[in-house]
This record gives sequence, structure tokens and C-alpha cells, in this order.
Amino acid sequence: MSNLCEDTVEQGTLELLKSIGYEIISGPEIAPDGTSPERKDYSEVVLVSRLRDAISRINPKVPVEAREDALRKVLRLENPNLLMNNEKFHEFIFKGIDVEYPIDGRVKGDKVYLLDKDPLKNEFVAVNQFTIIQNNKNRRPDIVIFVNGLPLSVIELKNPTKEDATIWSAYNQIQTYKSEISELFKYNELILISDGTESRIGTLSSNKEWFLPWKSIDGTSEINNGVSQLKISILGMFDKTRFIDIIKNFIVFKKDGKDIIKVIAGYHQYFAANRAIEKTIEAVSGNRRCGVVWHTQGSGKSLTMAFYAGKLAITPELRNPTIVVVTDRNDLDDQLFGTFASCIDVLKQTPVQAKNAEDLKEQLKVVSGGVIFTTMQKFSVDELNAKYPMLSDRENIIVMADEAHRSQYGLKAKSVARNGEVGITYGFAKYLRDALPNASFIGFTGTPIDFEDKSTRSIFGEYIDIYDVRRAVADGRTVKIYYESRVAKIGIENDVLAKLDAEFEEVTEFEENYKKEKLKGKWAQLEAIVGSNDRISKVAQDIVNHFEKREETLTGKAIVVCMSRRICVDLYDEIIRLRPEWHNDDDKLGVLKVIMTGSAADGTEWQKHIRTKGKRKELAEHFKDSESEFKIAIVRDMWLTGFDVPCLHTLYIDKPMKGHGLMQAIARVNRVFRDKPGGLVVDYIGIAQDLKYALVNYTSNGGTGKPTYDIEDAVNLMKSKYEAMKDFFYGHDYSKFFNGTNIEKMDVIPETLEFILNQPDGKKRFVKLALELIKSYALSLPHEEAIKIREEVAFFTGVKAALYKNTEISGKPEDELNSAIKQIVSGAVRTDGIIDVFGEAGLEKPDISILSEQFLEDVKNMKYKNLALETLKKILNDEIRAKFKNNLLQEKKFSEMIENAIKRYHNKAIDSAAVIQELIAIAKEIENAKRRGEELHLTEEELAFYDALSDNDSAKEILGTEVLSEIARELTDTLRKNISIDWEVRETVRATLRVRVKRLLKKYGYPPDKAQIAADLVLKQAETISKEWMNA
Repeated sequence: MSNLCEDTVEQGTLELLKSIGYEIISGPEIAPDGTSPERKDYSEVVLVSRLRDAISRINPKVPVEAREDALRKVLRLENPNLLMNNEKFHEFIFKGIDVEYPIDGRVKGDKVYLLDKDPLKNEFVAVNQFTIIQNNKNRRPDIVIFVNGLPLSVIELKNPTKEDATIWSAYNQIQTYKSEISELFKYNELILISDGTESRIGTLSSNKEWFLPWKSIDGTSEINNGVSQLKISILGMFDKTRFIDIIKNFIVFKKDGKDIIKVIAGYHQYFAANRAIEKTIEAVSGNRRCGVVWHTQGSGKSLTMAFYAGKLAITPELRNPTIVVVTDRNDLDDQLFGTFASCIDVLKQTPVQAKNAEDLKEQLKVVSGGVIFTTMQKFSVDELNAKYPMLSDRENIIVMADEAHRSQYGLKAKSVARNGEVGITYGFAKYLRDALPNASFIGFTGTPIDFEDKSTRSIFGEYIDIYDVRRAVADGRTVKIYYESRVAKIGIENDVLAKLDAEFEEVTEFEENYKKEKLKGKWAQLEAIVGSNDRISKVAQDIVNHFEKREETLTGKAIVVCMSRRICVDLYDEIIRLRPEWHNDDDKLGVLKVIMTGSAADGTEWQKHIRTKGKRKELAEHFKDSESEFKIAIVRDMWLTGFDVPCLHTLYIDKPMKGHGLMQAIARVNRVFRDKPGGLVVDYIGIAQDLKYALVNYTSNGGTGKPTYDIEDAVNLMKSKYEAMKDFFYGHDYSKFFNGTNIEKMDVIPETLEFILNQPDGKKRFVKLALELIKSYALSLPHEEAIKIREEVAFFTGVKAALYKNTEISGKPEDELNSAIKQIVSGAVRTDGIIDVFGEAGLEKPDISILSEQFLEDVKNMKYKNLALETLKKILNDEIRAKFKNNLLQEKKFSEMIENAIKRYHNKAIDSAAVIQELIAIAKEIENAKRRGEELHLTEEELAFYDALSDNDSAKEILGTEVLSEIARELTDTLRKNISIDWEVRETVRATLRVRVKRLLKKYGYPPDKAQIAADLVLKQAETISKEWMNA
């Protein structure tokens, strides 16, 4: 493992790319001053000659002038917004570039394509160490993937054996590239980051949480162990055919509020959509049952549907099919239509919504093509025993059903009485079959088909692909859902709970919203009990208390689900009575809102909650914004299916729910948001049995992992982490922090830091324990067990902050402000007490340039020797990095001196007083070293080369400081004049420079037996300094 380094990983990646047919080229070779130049200057990121040749090869019938016009359009993407430039280029990739040229006395419009339709006829090149200079910034990505001369992908690699070199340092490197060499990313389609073992794929706009693993090579199996993720990513994603397929058909630019985000399909979406295409081709000429795709809620099912529809539209075997997308509710139709409407580029056409049954009939009269959205209810008949009229008998109509498990999709006959007449009606699927007798059906679902449901399979067929909860959580596409019952706290009677049975469900679930309100009888009786004044008062109080405690640690939102609109309004009024500041008449302000439909016939008290469709859409966008004031939404049916709010962390359920409706609702809280530890479902009505049934159904369908976890699981995890923390602090009493005098409290944090630093690997162990405890605590709140340890968790949070501030910790989080978990603050933790450890110890923080004997004496007498040692170490290392960043010899020398002193202390070779004295001595030596340049009349750069030359004693003895200083001056001048971009990775240039250095050393009589070592040191030193020369 010790032989594994970043270059090894890079070379291994290049070998993998070569094995799948990529040409491998060294960046310096094709640089402007390389042996085979392909760029005019270092600001060029496109290999223009290759692109020109490709355009000519792919578009032979287009005149040269028009081809050159297309080339100019590619090279001149000049929007000031990088993502908009990238979107425009992506449009060029899949649509082609519009050109015009004169022919036979008229102007002809045409297209110029950048990629050949046959993936294998494109030119794939992997270039390593590709240097780019933009605005005097010199950057060199590890590997750039060029297709037909276009830089479509960047691969950034880190050393797997170096603790600080993680995929996240690769991610941070990409962010620097985007800022400093943005020209390269105008053309970027996907980014791969890896440390050789862990690998993740993302796009130009992906945040950390959306760089995700690619876990399959060919889609036949998911590979988790035994094979490096980097190998799977390269062989799985960069295979030439798949790479082009992904770029053309599986990337979409979506509007996310005010922002545009670029989304690339996950491996599960890519392989599921392609497998579904294969099954569809078979079904059209067979039994017309394509199958069912089960992708767990939150894993991107709607996008999978869009990717499938887009690829379907260009599948030659289907002859430009018409796609009918069917949902079972108007609001779901709107939500899914919204997703498809944002994916027009992928769909290659604009989807339409059927306004009513007559409009649907008109839409279906088209000869081919089209994506039509409709609800199942439009396939209904008014008369008993009637048959729905045939709309089209074409075979290339594909019906895509969202949530394909619902019972109304069935074919089953049902005897009903209507207006005194008894007759037969059927499930909507029967009428849909009547209307489109030769259509093929495919189902998409976020929850498994009921194992007793035969009709769904008879319509759609068997599973095509399953992506379950276990895989989604493991891949980081969703978070775990926890369940907390608070039924007992509200006190609903058992006989009321007993009424929440299948009969109740049947009467309410499948009616449109406006009809539900008119239902009487059993539902009305139950609604009166659930919505009684006393009960609403209890629920309101509990929600307020519960949410406020959740808000202490988690950034985000909550949804409350009520049984009726009346209860929604009454609950709102009661919560506002408790928290009047949460109300605001302005939709852009206020914490609490009711989201429901209604009409002018509803009472005046309800009217303020009834909004137009447009206003509800605005509120939805407002709710999705994690920074908005709108924190809690009260709903009855809306926003419970297909509504994505990543920052939603809590769902309060006070409505009878079962089956798929329940599973869809609870999945609202499983979306990934920053480092959100999980989602929580709070039960006020008694859905525990329904969740158990859902689990049975889930596992019987082959699902792995658990759809929900009991909140006690989170609490037990928190308790185990708490116990581990208590074990860590065995022998250390920090209780005075909570019950001591102010003076005693002041001492506790430095004493605690001293204790941590005195433990073997104490910093690393404590930080790991603290992060795990804080996360499980945030998940458990407001459970009473969490409340019990709140002050201690706040204390540990403060200690962690002090440790970060005053010591060096590898892998320290760069941006805790971007965390979903808020800083847990106790009134007992003073900010000044956790920031300045020297202040706590009664000392002024030292400035190493003016260290005094008195300070040394004070440190010797300090009670907290480990803390003083760690803080001094941090101060000195920071100073070394700042003062000697361009002097490798001095940086190495002083760093090793510090580490050796610390090592001897940990090995008990010296005591704390001695090691502190050594560090003080090193600090003084650092100060003296900084002044050497003035004494020798050398610049900082010249001094760095002087140190490289004087690294051996014989040279100093033979030549003396004056001669070595003269060599350093001449050497600096020679190197500055002869160093060029990429010189350090060009062996011919290095060899030439090495010869020049040796000649110079020989000229001044440098000891011949040491000349080779000195020359190597000089060149190594030059690598560091030359970066600044190149950027100057």
C-alpha cells in the first residue's frame, strides 16, 4: 500500500481507459510548445483540429463554410453564466447546430452534428496532465476525456493512502477549477472524483451530496465489494456506447426555484430505463405487457420515467410512438407533467395535458408521436354496462401508468345500482383498454405491488427493475425514515382507532378531493371525533412543542396531515392562538400555512386558506426554499405524493392512511438534504399496524432494508454513542461545567481538552464520537431520552469547536455552516470560553515573533501542558506553511523538528516541560531563518535555491556562503528564463534543465560527488516556485 500514490491511481485509470479503446495522450505532448502541438495557447480547451475533422467526417454533405460557422458557434459560448453556457453546449450535442447556406439561389437551413450516431465512430481520447491557463491561473486537471476534440469529462484523482487526500479534496479541487479555469467546464458533461477506492459521479452543478457512486458495469448486478469503485465507474460509465448514450439521453437541466441544476441519471435509472425499452419492444409484438419498474420513493422515479419516455421516442422499432402518461389524481398529473415539462430536451418533444375527455380523444387522433398526460378518471363511462369507444387501434401507443398498483387500474367487474337500475362497471383500466386496444402498458411505482393484487400484474406484467430502500439509502439517494407514535399523548380511544378499517379507506381514498368533503355517514362521525375541540387543542400544543425542539438542531420544514379541510383550518387557528407570530396574511411571510382547495361556497373563515392553482404553486416553491420563513404546511391530500422538499424532516400524521397512500406520504421526509440524518414520521392517529403490513408486503416483493425504523432505534443509537462518549471520558469529571461556580466553569473546557489530548489518538477518537453523537441526538429529538442529555451534548459540541480552533485535526469539515444539523448551543457554553484556550489558561495568545522568556516561564507553569503543546504546535505549523511555502528544505526541516519533538514526548522520552521548551526553541529558530535572506542579500526565491545547494556540509565547507549565494542568484535567473509551462512533466525539458544546473555547479566548483543530488533538489525546489512564476 505504501507504493500506492496519486500517480499510480492516475496511471491505473489511464490503463482502464485504454482497455476500453481510448487513445491515451500526455498533456505536455499536445501543448502549444509540445512535441505534437494541438493547441494555439494554454487558454484553449478544445482540440480544434480534431473537432474540425470530426465535423467534416460526420456532416460531409454540409458545405465547408457552414461547417466552419458551426465550429465558431461551439468555440464562442459567451454567456457570462457558466451553467447557461454549458446548457447551450449540451443543446448543440443532442440537437445539432443550426446553420444556413445558399443553394440553387435560396437559403437552406440545416443541422451540423458534433457526435456520430454510431458511438464507436467517434474519437475518444484521454489526456492526462492537461494544463490550462486562464486569467493568470495555471491549473492541471488529472485526466480530461475528449470526444471528437471536445472536453466532455474531467476525472480528478487523489492518493488513497494519504489521510487528507479524500474524494472530498478532489471535489474541492473541482470547485477551484470551475472558478479559475471555467472555460474547460463550458463543455463538461460529467465529472468523476476518486481516491482510487471510493468514486463518485456528478455534474457541473452537483453539490457534495449529489456526487454519487456508480455501482454497476452493465446493469446485470450491483457491485459493492471486492472491486474498486473507480474501476466500476470507468468500465460502467465510460464504455464508449454508454458514455454517448448517457450524454445524449440521460442528462437534463432542471429549474430549481431561481436556479438551474444539471442532473445526470444514476446507474439505477440508466439501466432501468434501457431495460424497460427492451421489454417494451418485446411487448409491442407480444402480450403488450411491458412490466413494472419499482424504484423506491425519493430515488428519482419521475426522472426515470422521463428518461425512458425520451429514449422510447427515438427507438426505431417503435416508429415514433405516442406516449400516454396516466395518473389517478389531478394534482399528481400536474406534478408529473411539471417534471416532464422541465425535461423537454430529453423528451425531444413538448408534452401536453388533456383538458378533458374530449380533448384526450382529439390528442389521440395523431398519427404518431406525442407525449399526452391524462388522469384515469377521463376513461370513465356514464352508463352501466357501457363500453368506452375506441380512440386508436395503433400498436405503437405506450401507456405509462404512474403508481401502477392502485386498485382503480384494475379490470375487475363490479355490480352497482344506479338510479334504480343494477348493472356492471369496471376499473378504469378496462375502459382504457377499450379506448386503446392495441396499446402496450408499463407501470412505474415507488412502492411494491400488493402481493394479493393479481389485476395489476395482468395489466402490466412482472417487475422489470427493483431499486429498493436498502440500495437507495446505501447509495445516498435517500435517508432513513423513523417512526414515532404519539397517539398515547393525545389520548384517542381504542374504539375510535378500531373504526379506521378497510371500509373507511375504500370510501375515501379514490375519490377526487371535492367529492370527499361531501361524504357523510361513518366518515362524518369519525371526523367529528378526530376533529373535536379538545383533541385539536392537544394536537396543536404537541406539534408546537415537538417542532420547536426539532428546530433546535435541524434546519428544515414539516408537514401536518389532517383528516378534513375543517380540521386543517381549526388546527391552524389553534396553533396560531399558541404562536400568533407564526401568522402572516402575506404568502411570502409567516411560518404556518394551510394548503387546500375550495370554492366560493366555502365559509368566509376558510377563504384565506383557499388559493388559486398559481398561488399554490408559488407557495410550493416558497416551502421548498430551506431559507424561507414558511416552515410548517397543514394539508389534507395535497403535497403527499410526488412533492419533493429535500429540507422536509418531519411529517405529522393525524389522518387515517393505509397501503400505498401511506407509503407515498411518509416518503416525503426521505429526501437528501446536506447532512440531514434522517426523516421522522409522527403518528397521532394510529398507523403502526398499517406500517407493519406495508413491511410484510415490501419484503414479500423482494425489497431489502426497512421502509421505516422505530424512533427507539434512533434513541438506542444515540444512547450507545452517549455511553461510548462517557467511556471515553472515564476518569475525567466535567460536571462542574453545569453546577460549578463561574470560575470553576472557566476551567472545565481547557481541562477537558487537556484530558482528550492526553489520550492515545484522543483528538481523532473524540471528534468521531462527538459527530456521531450529535447526529443521532438530532435524529432523536424531542424524545425524552434526548432531552435528558441535551446540556451534555451541547458541552461536547463546544469542546469539539474548541478543539478545531486550537489544534490541528486532519479531515476537519470545511463548511459546518452548510450543515443541516445546527450547532447545539447551551447557555452554559460561552463563545469566548471555547475559542481562546490561552485566555482560559490566563495567558495571552503568543506571537511567535516576540516570544519572551517570561512567556516560556508561564507556559512551563501552565496546568494544561498538553493543551499548550498542541496549540503551540498548531501556531508553529501554520507559521511554517505561511513563511516557507516556497522553500521545501526549510519547510521539511522545521516540520520534522516539530514532529520529532512531539514523537519523543509521546514516547515518554521527554516530559511536557521539555517538549514545550523545544518548541519555543524551534519558534526562535524559525524567526532567525526568516531573517537569513536579508543577511545573505538574497531574495526569498534565491534563498530557497541556496538552501537546496547548501543541504550538504561539504559544499558549505568548500565553497562558503558567498559562492553559494552567487550560485543561487545565477541559478534563479537561469531557471526563471528557461522554465516553461508543464516543464516538470516533460522529461526532455527536465533533462535540459538538469544539464544547465550541472554546468552551473561545475562552473563554480561544486563538489562533483554531490552535484547529482543537488541538481535533483534544485529541480524539485523549482517545481514549487515555478507555479508562481507561471501565474505571474
